[in-house]
Amino acid sequence: MTKIRVNSFSISLDGYGAGPDQDIDNPLGVGGTDLHQWAFQTRTMQQVLFGADKGTTGIDNDFIARGFENVVAWILGRNMFGPIRGPWPDMEWKGWWGDNPPYHVPVFVLTHHARPSIEMEGGTTFHFVTGGIHEALERAREAAKGKDVRIGGGPNTIQQYLREGLIDELHIAIAPVVLGAGERLFEGVDLRSLGYVCDQSVASENATHVILRRKEGNDT
Repeated sequence: MTKIRVNSFSISLDGYGAGPDQDIDNPLGVGGTDLHQWAFQTRTMQQVLFGADKGTTGIDNDFIARGFENVVAWILGRNMFGPIRGPWPDMEWKGWWGDNPPYHVPVFVLTHHARPSIEMEGGTTFHFVTGGIHEALERAREAAKGKDVRIGGGPNTIQQYLREGLIDELHIAIAPVVLGAGERLFEGVDLRSLGYVCDQSVASENATHVILRRKEGNDT
């Protein structure tokens, strides 16, 4: 049965999941890269991003590795795909990751502006969805064929799926960083009334990992 998951999503101590003023030089907003230092140094992430056989093992790496297990489709907000706003000026921008993005499965990008799908190296294909979160989820479920769909972010995209009670499992990593500005992950989201409860909390030297799950039978 398909699960809808968020994995390894980092937030600051003051609740921000992205820094302000995203641009080509600050893909995660100003200061946003600091949120992910716990992840970048792990063996799994080094392998995924760089094909390198190095990096740390232990709690952080275990959570990163778990985030890729059984995932065969992703959903991203447009800001996760790139810094361009409004209509696409051309078809040149193909994401932050170069010719071989780290997904290797279909990726459904939420946008208000249509664009043809892009086939990349390594099995990643970016599909651009203009019909909103439900259309993207329907298409991702179809692509998953019973396996799991991972929602990669950013904060606004996760908020939309949370408010609809569509996320089955949410793993956040609280980094020991203060941003002071940006996008708060849980802005305007009442997790308790939506039926989400803390199922697990584990701390490493670099982050505190929290797993939230939606209680079965909650149809709020």
